[in-house]
Amino acid sequence: MLKGEPRRILLIVIFVGLSVATLAFQSINIDFLGAQFQRLGTGPLGLRLGLDLQGGAHLVYQAIPTSEKETPTEEDMEGVRRIIETRVNAYGVTEPAIQLMGDDRIMIQLPGVTDIEEAKQLIGQTAILEFKERTCADAMCTTYTDAETGLTGERLSRSYADRHPTTGAPIVRLEFDSQGAKIFGDLTTRLVGTNNRIAIFIDENMIVAPVAQAAILGGQAFVEGRDFTFEKVRTIAIQLESGRLPIPIEVIQEQDVDATLGADAMEKSLLAGYVGIGLVVLFMALYYRVPGLVASVSLLSYILMVLAALKLIPVTLTLAGIAGIILSIGMAVDANILIFERMKEELRSGRSLLNATETGFNRAWPSIRDSNVSTFITCAILFWFGSRLGASLVVGFALTLFIGVAISMFSAIFISRTLLRSSAASPLGRVVALYAHISKPSATTLAQTTKGRE
Repeated sequence: MLKGEPRRILLIVIFVGLSVATLAFQSINIDFLGAQFQRLGTGPLGLRLGLDLQGGAHLVYQAIPTSEKETPTEEDMEGVRRIIETRVNAYGVTEPAIQLMGDDRIMIQLPGVTDIEEAKQLIGQTAILEFKERTCADAMCTTYTDAETGLTGERLSRSYADRHPTTGAPIVRLEFDSQGAKIFGDLTTRLVGTNNRIAIFIDENMIVAPVAQAAILGGQAFVEGRDFTFEKVRTIAIQLESGRLPIPIEVIQEQDVDATLGADAMEKSLLAGYVGIGLVVLFMALYYRVPGLVASVSLLSYILMVLAALKLIPVTLTLAGIAGIILSIGMAVDANILIFERMKEELRSGRSLLNATETGFNRAWPSIRDSNVSTFITCAILFWFGSRLGASLVVGFALTLFIGVAISMFSAIFISRTLLRSSAASPLGRVVALYAHISKPSATTLAQTTKGRE
């Protein structure tokens, strides 16, 4: 065993072991000294699946010019993005993609969402809550007048979905700030013992108009309605909680991605990956013999590390991302082929196996480095343009290709080199034919070589 090789092999085992451990659990939740690290994916091995694989809703919104603002500012659009992100996260969508497109558009991808109309209502609208004092002219309150109280959703400090403690019906819990609590307390105190009502409006639609049974001074109330479902009260609560959008927006593009299509695409992509990897391993083992087996072990280690990296970063996996991974696998194999061909040249020139291994790696490295650097530059350009134009498929392809190529350099230069050096120093290294077929020189070649030396 060469000096330093045991430590390198131990390091490889640690990397591969950590990768296997990462992929072995569907979810990761580590809490250490107050710092929490959590990863949860819905796909195979706990990976996060994108819209095209999981299905869901794809929406593109555009800012609407107003008399006050013909063109929205960068701060306006960033404010819209933050509010939409707050609403979507509170709604419970797994791994939403929300990003700005240009100066006045925003793209939203909601994996797993099946009701696109509900998603549009949640994202683009702001629930307007109003409390009005209703003065009744008769006992049944069929004739009445409504007066403003100054109590609106702007005085809310918190709103959330809940269930009625007695009936179990869905309700919206409201908690007012100090000024809102005072207004609400004065209103309920004034209405106690009368037939007058508190008319509660959401988006100018009256939800309920109850009488005041007692003065409510704590600044807490709830709203219930006959047509309330838990999904509806949750949407209302989120809209009230997040406030109004800085500028109005409208849908200019919407697409409902079928989950069946995504599942079919995922299944076919995995099948293509299995077949491709199997063919590559078979070819490398048959053509390059021991170096081919080393390359196959390195390739399998590389795949484990790439998948673990995608889970830990984390990266949302799409069809374009899978294409990037498959392409990076091909580039990882290509690096090994360059190294092995250089080795064969050195063996044919008469070098020992160990010396040929070292020289082959050293001479192949500049070609591997330059090709991978050019790929990194291409990935950076694709990522920038994709982010700028809102082309999530391009972004996914560029990101996964970058990660794959970076890890492929490590697997080719460190893993393959370590394993090949170790095998060359083992008893296998005595049989050079297991590493490369070195044909015996013909008589004519020997004569030319001898003449050249003379």
